[in-house]
Amino acid sequence: MTEAINSKSLPGWVPRAIILFFVAQLAYQFTLSALVSLRGFLLTILVSLFLSFAIEPAVNSLSKRGMRRGPATAIVFLILIVITSIFMFAIASLVVDQVAKLSDNAPGYLERSQNYINDQFDTNINTDSLREQIENSDSPVRKALDNLAANAVTVGSSAIGIIFQILTIMLFTFYFVADAPKLRRSLLRRLPPERQTIVLHTWELAIEKTGGYIYSRALLAFFSGLAHWIALEIMGIPYAVALGVWVGVVSQFIPVVGTYIAGVLPVAIALIQEPKLAVFTLIFVVIYQQIENYLLAPRITARTMNMHPAVAFAAVIIGGSVFGPVGALLSLPAAAMIQAFALLYLDDHKVIESPMTAEPTPRKKKN
Repeated sequence: MTEAINSKSLPGWVPRAIILFFVAQLAYQFTLSALVSLRGFLLTILVSLFLSFAIEPAVNSLSKRGMRRGPATAIVFLILIVITSIFMFAIASLVVDQVAKLSDNAPGYLERSQNYINDQFDTNINTDSLREQIENSDSPVRKALDNLAANAVTVGSSAIGIIFQILTIMLFTFYFVADAPKLRRSLLRRLPPERQTIVLHTWELAIEKTGGYIYSRALLAFFSGLAHWIALEIMGIPYAVALGVWVGVVSQFIPVVGTYIAGVLPVAIALIQEPKLAVFTLIFVVIYQQIENYLLAPRITARTMNMHPAVAFAAVIIGGSVFGPVGALLSLPAAAMIQAFALLYLDDHKVIESPMTAEPTPRKKKN
């Protein structure tokens, strides 16, 4: 019986299937290793592509007026660099100055906070021992404050290293925008005419959605920065302009948690001045956020980022999990493009009437 089984040869496809399996496994491992190694480069290309989508409408506008794409792209880049540099310099100067001031004047701030809490809440808090620790140059608390001030300067100076990473993204973005027509023609040469139409329409839709996202965020950032600048100026908080710009930019361009990150800095600066101002600042930040969520944002983003909040939140989580902070930043315009593609290429059917799909009818106002 055993000899009969051994005498039977395996089918001819079995060895080939085994070899094919091992070759596919090796190809998979090689591809995965290459993607991990090139993750930083691929992320750079992805960021550059999104930035090119955002910048191209402005470049196209200048090109229609007779300017060549190269100089037009350079002008747009120069404007963005100037604006970003002013913003970074203002915020870095603010943070370094306030941290150094906190280190130098910590005992006075501590005493004022103690008096405020005792007066407002009828308590009897005594911080003499902590004040002694702060004033003693050899104490751990004093050394921690000194290190905090030194680290703030170090972090500000280390930002120069980030510039070299940004230069690579800027270089790719510049060529993606300046040579956009040539790049598209190179890609379309390998496709039949019907595929070319789909690619061009998809590319145009990506530019429209990304540009719309940037436009709506910039407009919301302007209103947010203006409102916070006026409020902080009225309350007498220093660096009101820089803080207003900080709140406007960070709250709009960092998804989900941007509002909370943006509000921390003005509240901290107000706390250094006077605890009561910190409370007022926090109240204003919360109230303005509600006004923005229910009045401004729905009207401004209705045509550019008409997306359900749950979908937006899920997109941010997925983008952050795959590509980190950069993926979280790019997740919303990417989700908007995917949603637009789905609406464009998927059939739209009429929804059947059902109690589970019925929208609530607004109540009639009583006379």
